[in-house]
Amino acid sequence: MRIVGYAAVFDRVDRAGDVMRRGAFADAAIVPLLMQHRGAPVGVVLSLAEDARGLRVEARIDDAAVARLVRARALPGLSVGYRAHVVEQGAWRTIRRAELVEISLVTVPMQPAARIERIVGL
Repeated sequence: MRIVGYAAVFDRVDRAGDVMRRGAFADAAIVPLLMQHRGAPVGVVLSLAEDARGLRVEARIDDAAVARLVRARALPGLSVGYRAHVVEQGAWRTIRRAELVEISLVTVPMQPAARIERIVGL
C-alpha cells in the first residue's frame, strides 16, 4: 500500500505551541517510516519535499497489520521526528531549520492538519 500526505504543515501552530516555517526541512533526506514514533520501520519513505503547504510525503507501508490500520483510518495522521536547529521564541516557538529524523504514522498528530490525504492500493 502507498500513502501520500503531509507530515508537517507550515505556518500553523501545533498542539505543543510550535510553528514550522517553510525551509525548515529544505535539506531533508529520506528517513525511516515508523508507527507512533517508535520501533522498527513499518515501510519506506519514497519521496519527501517541501511545497507551499508543508512537507509532502509519499511512502510505502510494508507491514500488513499497519496497512490494515491505515485502511481502517485508525492511523490517519502523519508526524515528524526532528531536532530543531534554528528556533525563534516568541508567543510560539518558531522552527526555521530542523534535522528530520523520522516520519511516523500516528493516531493523533501533533499538527492536526498533518494527515494522510490519499491511500493507493486499497
